[in-house]
Amino acid sequence: MASLCYSLQLTSKFSSLIPKPFFNRTFLNQPKSNVSLSRRPTTTRMSLNPTPAIDRLISAAAYTLPFFNSLQYGRYLFIQYPQLGILFDPVLPLLSLYKSVPYASFVAFFALYLGVVRNPSFSHYVRFNSMQAVTLDVLLVVPLLLTRILNPGRAGLGYRVMVWGHTGVFVFSCLCFVYGLVWSILGRTPYLPFVADAAGRQV
Repeated sequence: MASLCYSLQLTSKFSSLIPKPFFNRTFLNQPKSNVSLSRRPTTTRMSLNPTPAIDRLISAAAYTLPFFNSLQYGRYLFIQYPQLGILFDPVLPLLSLYKSVPYASFVAFFALYLGVVRNPSFSHYVRFNSMQAVTLDVLLVVPLLLTRILNPGRAGLGYRVMVWGHTGVFVFSCLCFVYGLVWSILGRTPYLPFVADAAGRQV
């Protein structure tokens, strides 16, 4: 018992000699500062490259080639509805000038294909629109060839099918002309159905 009391006294003496950990209460009591990393504002720049006016003009003029060549398919529609001829009166002077040139269709076709589509000095926008016009012009030959081969006559079911087919081709060509003309004037790229994919592979 005496030895146990003696050991407790020694422990209390040595415990007073052990240094106590130091706590900086001033540091602990300081309020936490809200540190926010300021981020530099990012600015997004948009590069606007409007289509030049000359490119729009050439692209719009290119779609007149298939339009003029498709007017022959509209004769049955004009016979049935003569009032529709008023809508095409503004283009009659250009059509007369176009028809006055010998072999105007072939000259315009090769001039557009060789002079514009295959000319790398023109922009891709002009060459793509010109290629669409050329491709559409080539497709317009197919109904005429079928008519000459099949020879449906002047009456009967074959004649009716021919009239409906020619009228559909004419309406489709007119819609493509208006669509291509307006989009070219606005500087946008028109994508004609059944034509755009084939034209894109050639440019």
